[in-house]
Amino acid sequence: MSRLDSFIRRLTAQRDILNAISDLVDQVQGPVLEFGLGNGRTYDHLRERFPGRRIVAFDWEVRSYSASTPPADDMVTGNIRDTGQAFLGINAALAHADIGTGHDEIDAVTLTWLPQLMAGVLVHDGIAVSGLPLDHPDLSPLALPEGIKEGRYFLYRRK
Repeated sequence: MSRLDSFIRRLTAQRDILNAISDLVDQVQGPVLEFGLGNGRTYDHLRERFPGRRIVAFDWEVRSYSASTPPADDMVTGNIRDTGQAFLGINAALAHADIGTGHDEIDAVTLTWLPQLMAGVLVHDGIAVSGLPLDHPDLSPLALPEGIKEGRYFLYRRK
């Protein structure tokens, strides 16, 4: 499969999961956290899916389109591993992270801290959606929506 096809399938899986879990998230109080703002496509989709809900985005720096950039109070810049720690216990209803690089050695380092961060920011029954697998005792895997290949994207509920 070409890298373009793989990218399209990953983004399709991301969108389909976010759409499929919106009812689950609506049942849980709390903000939405977006780890990895990038150019703001997913942030924009989250705003559409969860209107009126606070959405806090994290990234090294702001590089998103102006229309897809959070207000300054909801944009956290710097190393996500470090800046995310201040949000432990925020009781988020949803945490989404699409920060994998496709480089096994780099992603292995991310996986030393990302599962703890995702579990730590979520409220009980909160939902974690990630492009990387999250091995953490407080996260229970959920079935992916139909049509999404196992291992393409990952979905969890906070115990």
